[in-house]
Amino acid sequence: MARRGLHGAGHPTQADRGHHGRRSSRGGTVMIVYYLLGGLFIVLGFFCLLLVIAQLPGSWVMIVLATLIHLADDAWFLPAETDPSRGWWAIGIAVVVALLGELIEFGAGAMGAKVGGGSKRSAWGAIIGGLVGAIALTPIIPIPILGTLVGALVGCFLGALLGEMTGKDPKSAEESLKPAFGATLGRVLGTCCKVLVAVVVWAVLGYGLLSA
Repeated sequence: MARRGLHGAGHPTQADRGHHGRRSSRGGTVMIVYYLLGGLFIVLGFFCLLLVIAQLPGSWVMIVLATLIHLADDAWFLPAETDPSRGWWAIGIAVVVALLGELIEFGAGAMGAKVGGGSKRSAWGAIIGGLVGAIALTPIIPIPILGTLVGALVGCFLGALLGEMTGKDPKSAEESLKPAFGATLGRVLGTCCKVLVAVVVWAVLGYGLLSA
């Protein structure tokens, strides 16, 4: 009876110690998987930056990846003492920043054409030509990223040029060169800005996932 009373007074039994050990081991495994998933996002996010340079929606791929990883963390791997809302806030901020990047890139070529003295027709020609050129030259120049980037720039130039040379008040080829070069320069600046935006998205999501 005394021996039972001693155990009942609060001394852990062998079964209790084994149960605690299993919980500690599981907690350690959960933390390892949690940080591994965060590290995986950092690595994949770098490749998403290359997609942005190639005129592909790398920022949105990052946001989708971060959302899936955070859902998995929230369901199975997020440590009990952490706040999952930080991750969701990071994803929300990333969406806003990515939308801003899309607006910058969309308007850059058009603004370049306008600054170069071009018409609305050349501005739209720069936008449409950039998209068509990126799609068309990607398989023709079989170098990753380079074909898409060159295609976007060439398409932007030709689209703005054709936009100026056609329509109700067409200009000569010589007169159309300035807005076409302006549209191309705007596209280059827009791409650079979008890459910087993608870096911000990458950093915000990485911080949100690893500090949630």
